[in-house]
Amino acid sequence: MKNLRPICFLVFFSYVQCQTLQRSLLAAALNHTNSQNYLQENLRDITSIMVAQFLQKSTYQEVQTIVEELVDRAEKCKVLKPQESPSECSHQLMTTFLEHVCNNQGMADKQEFSDCCNINNKARLKCFLLYKKDDTEYSDVFQIPNLGQICEVDKDNQASVKERYIYETSRKHPFLYGPTILTMSACYETAIRSCCQEENKTECFQIKLEPIRKYVREISLRHHHLCEIGIKFNHKVSKAVELVLLTKKQPKANFSEIAKLAGDVKNLHQTCCEGDVVACVLGRSQLMNDTCSKQSALSSKITPCCALSVPFRGECIINSENDDKPDLSSLPLSRFTEDRFVCKQFIDKQDDLLPEFLYEYSRRHSELALSVILRVYTVYQNLLGKCCKLENPLECYSHGKEMFQRVVGESHERIKNHCDLREKLGDANFHDRLIILYTKKVPQLSAQELVTFTKNMAAAATKCCPLRDEQRFVCMEDSAKLILGALCRRHEAEPINAGVGHCCEDSYAFRKPCFDDLQVDRTYISPPLSCDQVISLKEDLCKAREEQFQTEKQKLLSNLVKQKPRATEMQVQSIIADFAHLVETCCQAEESEMCFRGEGSKLIEKCQSLFGTQMIPENVSVESLRSLLIVTLIQPAYTLPFSPKLSASQKQHQKYEIKGPFKASGRRDGLPH
Repeated sequence: MKNLRPICFLVFFSYVQCQTLQRSLLAAALNHTNSQNYLQENLRDITSIMVAQFLQKSTYQEVQTIVEELVDRAEKCKVLKPQESPSECSHQLMTTFLEHVCNNQGMADKQEFSDCCNINNKARLKCFLLYKKDDTEYSDVFQIPNLGQICEVDKDNQASVKERYIYETSRKHPFLYGPTILTMSACYETAIRSCCQEENKTECFQIKLEPIRKYVREISLRHHHLCEIGIKFNHKVSKAVELVLLTKKQPKANFSEIAKLAGDVKNLHQTCCEGDVVACVLGRSQLMNDTCSKQSALSSKITPCCALSVPFRGECIINSENDDKPDLSSLPLSRFTEDRFVCKQFIDKQDDLLPEFLYEYSRRHSELALSVILRVYTVYQNLLGKCCKLENPLECYSHGKEMFQRVVGESHERIKNHCDLREKLGDANFHDRLIILYTKKVPQLSAQELVTFTKNMAAAATKCCPLRDEQRFVCMEDSAKLILGALCRRHEAEPINAGVGHCCEDSYAFRKPCFDDLQVDRTYISPPLSCDQVISLKEDLCKAREEQFQTEKQKLLSNLVKQKPRATEMQVQSIIADFAHLVETCCQAEESEMCFRGEGSKLIEKCQSLFGTQMIPENVSVESLRSLLIVTLIQPAYTLPFSPKLSASQKQHQKYEIKGPFKASGRRDGLPH
């Protein structure tokens, strides 16, 4: 193990530098022996992960007490043979755990599980899963008030530090897969031991723990997103996602190997997403062992990973580099669009033809983002569905290659325009533009939600736009799918409007273009507010940090747009500029409160001169105003800003149909000029 050469653990679909994380993983791997009894030795930690992820409101001691009571049941999982399925053992452990919670009325009430406890069997588990909350307000770092104290704790009881980390990470990230938590807890433990020997402990902790924090946050978002795909869309979508990812990573592997692996990975995701940590850990271990047994047929890049011990092997393989592209010149992709027997295959063996097309396209275009490849796949599927009903189908689907190029070209054009606008406006003004745009599209969100959502979008542009073209496109598409996935989960919990629902539920591949093209929601009626109700001038603003003050300005911007969606950007920005100047002036004045009253009245007058005394939303009739109180208390009847007769994928296919020579698509980034 000491001769292990350095491995670059590239963070999956991420563009952050990972050298420090690499060192953390290698250091941890070198300090852990390659045990054949990994499950047996870590069964308590595995059980702790399961309990903490479900009982997020429980204290550390409460979790440990429950774990003690479950350990006897968990012990039975130790005797499983390698070829045996862990499902029965883990299922019994999960059932015992849920029964334990439901038999403790106080615990069930505290965790708000009472309704779930009235349901039996698998429905109970699904109910429990709905209460998992991936809370972004949690601190990302395991906070220790005294750095000297943690070193003393580690010195006295090394297990305690690791167990606390597992507890904190599990309850903060309830969708993070158990094997990853175990891996990162080992990295965390190794970093703590190392830093406690350093003179400058604070600097050491910052250097070694920051990459762990970033990785956990990033991969947790991805695991949650994968779980969402599995729940919201059918199993074919989940398998298609895995097939693309595996093919891009292992383009030399043959189709049958990739297809089998994609099915296995999809099933493992389902197990892990259901919170069955024992089966998740065992399943990944078995999957990685199987992968390493076939490494020569799969990828040359995973050889160093297979030399690592559990659990580092799995994390290493998942984050390994894509293998080199094979020479595929003798196998042209044109057979899917020029062969006269395509329709026969499509009709007789659709479940074979389409995945094989996806495999062949992915291995030739590893530079494309997952979402873009899935769009091409969807367009091809719709194309055959239409063409194979015609008398001369070949003439129809022979245009497929041009359609694929157009899908890719338009996807790239959208991102190029997005990045060009950011460069033109600058980061701050670009964020403001996004707030204005999405306040009009989804005004039902609170101002705080809109600021947070658009902040994530702006941050993605800041991270991705400076990259080279290919990296930029992948980075933006990848970031967008996670950000929009979070918005869709918000819609699932509390419906926003019909347009958002349509984009979230119709087509996973075309989710981003659907949101790009989402129109202003003109059915929304904002409760009419006066300028002094919208503009809040308090002395507390003087105590706000710069970031907090920026948030207050942006919330004001959103609220102004909600009241007057047809106001020009110049009008609302003039109010924001005066607001910022007023706060700066009054916070420097000796009598801040008096200044806010005097200068604030002038700002209110300006607002009223621009928007009117009562900022009554446009297009609201007198009758509507009379019933406004009633309207705001019931769910509005939203209308789709596009034809509901066609799905997003069908609309895209219709757009890509061959109707004469292909022309470059116009600007479709969904952003105002």
